[in-house]
Amino acid sequence: MAFGGDAAFQALAHEIIEDYYRRSPSSATYLGVHTYDDRLEDFSRDAIAAHVNAARAFRARLDALDPAALTLDARLDREFLQGQMDATVIQLDVVRSWAKDADSYATAATNSVYTIMKRSYAPAAERLKFVVAREKQMPALLAEARRNLENPPRIFTELAIEQIDGNRSFFENDLPAAFAGVDDPALVAEFAVSNAAVIAALGEYKTWLVDDLLPRSNGSFALGADTYSRLLAANELIDEPLDRLLEIAEADLRKNADAFVETAKRIDPATSTADVLREVEANHPPAAALLETTQNALDALRQFILDRTIATIPASAPARVQETPPFMRSTTSASMDTPGPFEATATEAYYNMTLPDPRWTPAEQADFMRQWYFASISNVSVHEVYPGHYLQFLYAKAFPTATRKVFGATTNIEGWAHYAEEMMLDEGFHAGEPAYRLAQLQDALLRDIRFIAGIKMHTQGMSVDEARTMFATQGRQPPAIALAEAKRGAGDPFYGYYTMGKLAILKLRSDYQTKMGAAFSVMAFHDEFIRMGPLPLPLVRERMLGSRGSLF
Repeated sequence: MAFGGDAAFQALAHEIIEDYYRRSPSSATYLGVHTYDDRLEDFSRDAIAAHVNAARAFRARLDALDPAALTLDARLDREFLQGQMDATVIQLDVVRSWAKDADSYATAATNSVYTIMKRSYAPAAERLKFVVAREKQMPALLAEARRNLENPPRIFTELAIEQIDGNRSFFENDLPAAFAGVDDPALVAEFAVSNAAVIAALGEYKTWLVDDLLPRSNGSFALGADTYSRLLAANELIDEPLDRLLEIAEADLRKNADAFVETAKRIDPATSTADVLREVEANHPPAAALLETTQNALDALRQFILDRTIATIPASAPARVQETPPFMRSTTSASMDTPGPFEATATEAYYNMTLPDPRWTPAEQADFMRQWYFASISNVSVHEVYPGHYLQFLYAKAFPTATRKVFGATTNIEGWAHYAEEMMLDEGFHAGEPAYRLAQLQDALLRDIRFIAGIKMHTQGMSVDEARTMFATQGRQPPAIALAEAKRGAGDPFYGYYTMGKLAILKLRSDYQTKMGAAFSVMAFHDEFIRMGPLPLPLVRERMLGSRGSLF
């Protein structure tokens, strides 16, 4: 029997969110909710089973609410939460990453204290107490991993082994350095004990991974077509057939590949496309000037958006460019680190960029810096900062509901940032200079291959090596990046959400422009899109157009 109204829905949504905080205390810390800062995620099988049962029960209660009795925003949030509950059940009960992904345990330990360490939302001594509380629970977490992991894919275990030294280094170096100024001898001594125990536990975990788990890691990483489709529908509310999605991805790849060749010809018609790219990549700042160069580029980006009335930028301090923290450098070249929407004190935002390792040879450092050619710096900064992720963050505190502050559809979040790369050039940024279009298209090709590889690796038997070849050839990526991207696809089946989201936003913009006619403006479209929060894109279409229609 259906019942309810907005009050009933909001009460249930609040209950779901509070349950999420309790089960994901590290996520709560990131969001700016510090009630559970002394807790660590529980990966026991009993806790996992309880989580599945809770998600099913919440789904049933959401189903029982009468959508006809809800306002539009409540109705959209209800459908969003229904999908989130479905995704939780599928992830925990069908995909069962907790039984396959050894790295998730060590990463969960590291992230749980990194979220406390990185922001001064409370005095250092108070935050160190929370670190100690979480550290005391980490040896048990790693012991739980040994009980849970069973016949994982070999590549998952290999990745865990590759990552484990970075996690240990974080506890050995970064964490103690962050709290070196705490003047509480008893607390510092307690931290020394708990931290040493974690370092030892990670060392023992690595030994177990190498000697025990790796030899029996013979499972498959592939989700299969049914599970892939169900998860995509649950997380993003996208129910397009997989063969149709592949058609869309491959058509966009062809379009961008042709545009890449044509753009290279504009730069030098007498030189091969590959050689043109190498010439463009050689035009980069020295490593020592990368951060300053990027900080200056952000000012130009922001001013262009304001001058061309592309989007409203709320009053804010500029994002601060900094070097990527050491334990993150092996897995990311650039990232945006913003506080959660409920964070009231530590509101600074950081744009992380990875520099070459100073221990490398000059030739290795020079090769690494080719990724940071000037046009690439601009394109990545558009994605991460203006008008990409940082602008999304500036709106986050004012998202209309708590549901949208806590949960987000990745096709919306990453789709927007990827859309922004192309949109900014279309609006005249860098006045048509072809090197900047080449950088935008190189990233677009990368995201197209992700879209294709994610589906084919998980539903059509594509191997990691086949994906690597595709990234290197059709994606025009250097060998190290191609391999890293192929490995990522094994554990991130939906990393096509960049292109998927971008194409859906382009279609939405076209349909919105048709609806608005002469009243259409780019700024109004962008402001309304960001302001409503990271809903799944079919729900955004309903909110902005009055009906869903065709997503692509």
